[in-house]
Order: sequence, then C-alpha cells, then structure tokens
Amino acid sequence: MTARAAYACQPEASRGRLYPEAESPTRTCFQRDRDRVIHSTAFRRLKHKTQVFVYHEGDHYRTRLTHSLEVAQIARGVARGLGLDEDLCEALALAHDLGHPPFGHAGEEALDKAMAPFGGFDHNAQTLRVLTRLEHRYAEFDGLNLCWETLEGVVKHNGPVSSPYPFGIADYARHQDLELTTHASAEAQVAAQADDIAYNNHDIDDGLRAGLFQLEDFDRVPLVGRILREVSARYPRLDRPRLVHETIRRLIDRMVTDLLAESRRRLADLAPKDAQAIRAAGRPTIGLSAEMAKEAAELKEFLYLHMYRHYKVNRMTSKAKRIVTDLFGLYLSEPEVLPEEWRAQCRGPGTTETARVAADFVAGMTDRFAYEEHARLFDLHTKI
Repeated sequence: MTARAAYACQPEASRGRLYPEAESPTRTCFQRDRDRVIHSTAFRRLKHKTQVFVYHEGDHYRTRLTHSLEVAQIARGVARGLGLDEDLCEALALAHDLGHPPFGHAGEEALDKAMAPFGGFDHNAQTLRVLTRLEHRYAEFDGLNLCWETLEGVVKHNGPVSSPYPFGIADYARHQDLELTTHASAEAQVAAQADDIAYNNHDIDDGLRAGLFQLEDFDRVPLVGRILREVSARYPRLDRPRLVHETIRRLIDRMVTDLLAESRRRLADLAPKDAQAIRAAGRPTIGLSAEMAKEAAELKEFLYLHMYRHYKVNRMTSKAKRIVTDLFGLYLSEPEVLPEEWRAQCRGPGTTETARVAADFVAGMTDRFAYEEHARLFDLHTKI
C-alpha cells in the first residue's frame, strides 16, 4: 500500500470505539471495520435490494450489493492515488447503503412519508442504526462497534449534517460526538464521489440494457457523446455490447482522472497538516473540477428524465410504494403480526416506539421478502 499522507486518517491515531476492544495483532482498526461490514447480515441482504430495477427483472442489473462493490473499487483506487487510508475508504464504500429499504428510492420515499408523524425516515441515519444498534452478532454489544472515523464518515460523507438531525443520528449523538457540523475526512469524501461516479455510469449500462434509451440519445449529453464518438471513430466495426462497455470504462476513467487532479489541486492549496484540518476546512477538499461537475450534472439530468421518470420505472415505483406503505401501516396498527423478537420491542398499536420498530423491520427487508410478506399478509389465498 502507498504510504499514507499526513492528512489521511491514521489507524494508529483512531479515536477508538464506543466499547473498547483489544487491538488486532494482524489488522488495523479500519481493516477490522471493513471486515465487520462484509460479514454483517445487512451487507448480505444488499444482493436482493433494488438499485433501480427490481431483482426479478433481470440477472444482469445492478443491485445494492454490486453497486457497493463498484463504489469500493473506485474509492480504493482514488484513495491510493491521494495517499489516503484505503481500508477506511473501502469500509465506508461498502457500508454506505446498508440503511436503504427495499425498492430503492421509491421504498425510502414511502417509508419517510409513513414515518412523518414519528420523526421521518432517512437512509443515511438508518445506516448508522444498522451499524450501531440493529446488527446483533457480538456477545458484548449491539451493532458492529466500528471506529469513530468509520461512523463519522458514514454519517457525513455527503457533508455536514444540518439540525434538526434525523432520528437515528440524533439518537446516537447522545452516546458519541461525531462532530456533525464539520466536513468528514478525506476518505469519506472520496467514498461519496466514488458513489456518484459508479451510480451515473452503471445506470447508463442498466438503462441501455432495459431499452429505456438508446446510445444515439447521448449525442445530447456532451461528456458521454464526446467519448462515444471517440470510441466509434477508433473502433468503427465494434459490436453494440463492446461499444457500450468501452464507452463506460472510458467515462469512469475520465471522471476518476479529473477527481484526482482537482483533489490534488485543492489539497495543495489547503496544505492540511492532518486529517482534522480536512474536517475544519469549511468546504469539500475532494471533488470534481467545475467543468467536469457541470458535465456530470448534465448526465444526471439526462438519466433523471429518461430513466428514473420512465413509465416502466414509474410503474415499479408505484407498486413498491404501495407494498411498503401497506406493510408499515399493518405493523403499526397490528404489531402482533410482527415476528416475536420484533413484537417484543413494541409499545402498543400506533405508538412512536412501535412505528420505529416497524420502520426498522421494513427497512431491513429485501425486495423479494417484501413482495412475499405483502402476499402473505394481504392475499387471502397465500399461505401464511
């Protein structure tokens, strides 16, 4: 591994864990955090959680799991290029989607609306709940007992958290100060940028595979259109699948190259002496250049109009929202239908405590389980 820069998070200087543990003789604390995320139940469930397309729509579409792996691959490469701690970057990339409910953003919108009278629902705050409370694996504590730097990065990878804080974050802040009003470490900022790069590019691939748009439509998107023309000129007889892949791999490379160059420029201007200087900078230290950020925004706008609002996706979204809303409403009004270990945490129908239990249970579901649970509870002809 490349030597860490002074402004990187240093595992030997970690602020530690909420519950003190003996250090490993073979792994740094950030390596252990990454490993704990990978071995968690919530991480395994990501393989059946929607990115855009529901699991049964095809074997080759991205899921939350494959997306997280792609983010980790990009984040680790950028971390190495900037002299950051690669293991912390990887842990953050692998953990960042653990709080997403089934059915992607449609599921989150439905759950947030249903939870509005009880403090709302936020997938980022839910990720923190998964990592600090909902995973039940260890003998001495709930959650995974991750390092301060890992929890801070999960909560603040998109920037400082504004008050009033979402429930899961406000609840945990009583136990440990994550310095919510500052920016996160450079490693967390890298994970956030890697998330955007992976998301945009694999949605191009998935959208083309689903027939929601055609390659020719990208003539209106400057960045993608430019690279597509480069590839077509160099390989005029390339078949369509190879043309798509060659275009996307070059697009990722172009974005990562820009991210490295711009971040190095910002780091040189700031000249941070340690990781705390990154947090105190008052602005993001890791990011794309203004020109690349503009072109990336144009790509996002294209995908929003032609993919996320496509009628086929809207139909799935509508169905998903009904499933999540129905399940939450039934658990809230009739908590006795919840599994025993969840029912024991409730405080009667309609209460805030029961609402939070119902939200935790629904958020943990895979798309497949949510479909099946909805059929069991609402279809009179389906066996319980």
